[in-house]
Amino acid sequence: MNTTLFIVQVLNGLQLGVLLFLIASGLTLVFGVMDFINLAHGVQYMLGAYLAVMFYALTGNFLSALILALAAALGFGLLIEFAVLRHFYGRDHLDQVIATFAIILFLNQGVKLLWGAAPLNMPMPELLSGSVSLMDGLLYPVWRLVIIASGLTLAALLYVLVGHTRIGMLVRAGAANAAMVSALGVNISRLFSIVFGFGAMLAGFAGVMMAPLLSVEPGMGDPVLILALVVIVIGGVGSIRGAFLGALLIGLVDTLGRSFLVDLLRLVVGPSPARTIGPAIGSMLIYLLMALVLTFRPTGLFPAKGR
Repeated sequence: MNTTLFIVQVLNGLQLGVLLFLIASGLTLVFGVMDFINLAHGVQYMLGAYLAVMFYALTGNFLSALILALAAALGFGLLIEFAVLRHFYGRDHLDQVIATFAIILFLNQGVKLLWGAAPLNMPMPELLSGSVSLMDGLLYPVWRLVIIASGLTLAALLYVLVGHTRIGMLVRAGAANAAMVSALGVNISRLFSIVFGFGAMLAGFAGVMMAPLLSVEPGMGDPVLILALVVIVIGGVGSIRGAFLGALLIGLVDTLGRSFLVDLLRLVVGPSPARTIGPAIGSMLIYLLMALVLTFRPTGLFPAKGR
């Protein structure tokens, strides 16, 4: 196994992990605090990417596009929560799934009407567009390192916010017993709106960061949503620590499994069968891991207190 390739794939796995954390952290807060299944979280990631492309075309500056896209993602998340989703609080989870699935369909068609069905591209910031030498023979794109660093920084900020501030105390209390928090005089509707808007902004930030690397197109949030749900199941509903560690685990398992499973299988079953079954098993590894966790830890590896 090539050491340089292994290090590159580990870094790629970390990048995927922090991307999933940015999405899963908001999703697990919404589910944990509000007991609300929001399948529309993936389209908020997509909207972040589209908004970044739009604001970059208007301003010509990546930082301005980032700030404007985050503000718009926050505002749009609050609008969706106020106009649609708050009417489904306390209702059956099936109703919530149907409502948020309808939002997915509506927004996927909406971006086609506004920006067209063709994929869009966003230029990478010029100062961060090159590669950096991490060791002899190992060049790694600067922008991918920026994604990793920004994700880790946000994880630290979320840890402080949720674990060591008053709003974080209310969020944790709401996740444990929302009715009791409301009875103590806390405006639970406002808390729900803050949590939902913040989660939408995190998903939008992930979309902005990935826009220079991927084609921005309708439906791009759907596969990411599936991975984020796997992260929540493995990490534990309502747990930021679980979302972080689960996201890193999924990112590394998925990336390393797809990259090296065929080589490992060659040692056991031979080259031809390895090439046949390796890619199939590699694409299923994270779901096999989820099934294993559900078997032995149904509440996830790091469930939130009170669950």
